Amino acid sequence: MNIQAVEIARDQNTARRNVSCRLCGSRLRHSLVDLGMSPPCESFLQADQLDQMELYYPLNVLVCERCYLVQLKEYVSPETIFNEYAYFSSFSTSWVAHSKAYCEAITKRLGLGADSFAVELASNDGYLLQHFLPLGVPVLGIEPAANVARAAVEKGVPTRVDFFGVRLALQMVAEGLRADLIIGNNVLAQVPDLNDFVAGIKILLKPEGVVTLEFPHIERLMMENQFDTIYHEHFSYFSLLTIDLMAARHGLRLIDVEELPTHGGSLRVYLANEGSSWATDDSVAELLEREKRHGLTEMSTYASFGYKAQRAKRDLLAFLVSVKNEGKTICGYGAPGKGNTLLNYCAIGTDFLDFTVDRNPYKHGRFTPGMHIPIKPIDAIDQAKPDYILILPWNLKDEIIQQMHHVAAWGAKFVVPIPFVTVIDLSELRR
Repeated sequence: MNIQAVEIARDQNTARRNVSCRLCGSRLRHSLVDLGMSPPCESFLQADQLDQMELYYPLNVLVCERCYLVQLKEYVSPETIFNEYAYFSSFSTSWVAHSKAYCEAITKRLGLGADSFAVELASNDGYLLQHFLPLGVPVLGIEPAANVARAAVEKGVPTRVDFFGVRLALQMVAEGLRADLIIGNNVLAQVPDLNDFVAGIKILLKPEGVVTLEFPHIERLMMENQFDTIYHEHFSYFSLLTIDLMAARHGLRLIDVEELPTHGGSLRVYLANEGSSWATDDSVAELLEREKRHGLTEMSTYASFGYKAQRAKRDLLAFLVSVKNEGKTICGYGAPGKGNTLLNYCAIGTDFLDFTVDRNPYKHGRFTPGMHIPIKPIDAIDQAKPDYILILPWNLKDEIIQQMHHVAAWGAKFVVPIPFVTVIDLSELRR
């Protein structure tokens, strides 16, 4: 190694050592997994951009030994990510149904009505708040992506285009707005300044108000090898242990927690003001204790995760190589963020996947970042009749298989890449 290379390596190691935790400020010295270099997962390309330079950033995930927050450095700013966002929540039928059930349950649990006020942070295209409208509960969505917010307004959901934090919370309170319910579904991971975000929640919340936050559970991510859910748009990954410390830091407390099947295994936490009358459910202490038993306070637990990701990469590539060597055809289903992490980490391009399809018209005619796989409408599968269909949004595999069961007519099989390669033959399921 020459002197210049040694100096570069030394500078990179110093930079890693000098990274501070975005929640508690401690020096970050431990790694969960290094997935190499990857472009931002929602940076889909148009045809005339394929010959242009793409920006790649490290996917080296770090762990805080003090508050256990799993995190990426902020390589890409939220303003860049959400200037024009490609993800519309309403294109997942099961996610909309999940959100409708939540609205009905929380309205009953909190006794919400015409005198209440519910606010959703990162409200996307109104997929959730639309279900409060027939229940007579006044709502407001806060969504930074203007293109997505327009879809919500068209549904009749009042939406404010802005980023949430202390600044906006103070502005809303000055306007006489305080919330009985604050909702944050899969937004906490996308906030680089956690302390500003949670401080804003504290300001906006009424004294007896409730906050519910949903996010993928780091315990499940590690147990089930969900390394592809790591991408630059997700700055942080949470355990209940971390949420408990984060809440206390801002005068909030955990009062309940539910384990959900969504996104490969999520938590829904309920927070209230520290001095409120809300009692704390036994589920909080039980899950905190379980996380400790499973080693989430031990850095050695996190350090062992990298091997799982490497093994999954080898297994998937070995399968794809063997299938292509047999002369079989493969396409993808979906173009989600997690899929782009998988494709780039495993270097899966059009040498393996002829194309992928997606229900979101915004992505049609575009190409996946990095690997440049063309994205087509769903009916492209019926036209091409591939032998194998790689399900990239594997968390929706049941929904997708149900929608696409007709592919069995020409003998197509589904491939699920996570936690390790699984081939689903519909003809065998029917026996």
